[in-house]
Amino acid sequence: MADIKDPENTIILTLKDGEVVIELLTDIAPKHAERMKQLARDKAYDNVAFHRVIEGFMAQTGDVENGNMENNFNLRRAGTGGSQYDDLPAEFSRIPHDRGTLGAARSANPNSANSQFFINFTDNHFLNGQYTVYGRVIKGMEHVDKITRGEPPASPDRMITVRVAADVA
Repeated sequence: MADIKDPENTIILTLKDGEVVIELLTDIAPKHAERMKQLARDKAYDNVAFHRVIEGFMAQTGDVENGNMENNFNLRRAGTGGSQYDDLPAEFSRIPHDRGTLGAARSANPNSANSQFFINFTDNHFLNGQYTVYGRVIKGMEHVDKITRGEPPASPDRMITVRVAADVA
């Protein structure tokens, strides 16, 4: 496993090809980092589809309302929902949208991020200052690169489990 410096602020995302270790940027976007940990601890992200995966751009997931492939899954609605929690205010920073960073997905309203997020496949600096960056992949990006593409993918991949590293025995 990657060298985890802060297990309380590290996420382990299990995909079909292996584990992805994500360092949360709690000093940059504390509300977004806390939300991800909350949903991981709720096990709300388990079995949620990657509903929008664009080659050379990013992989989007996290619709816990419509994206759970084991519970009332609706591929056409995946990407339109959030969670039972309130939307989050934007936490924009100077951290660039580089390959492997996590960005908060949202509607046109900058303060509408909730549970959905995306992982950048490449440097997407045109997103800088417009979407909250709140984490970065520190191990397992090769597994993210293998996520099935599509908008939506005909047969989407899913997050099998998402856990806070401190909670994993």
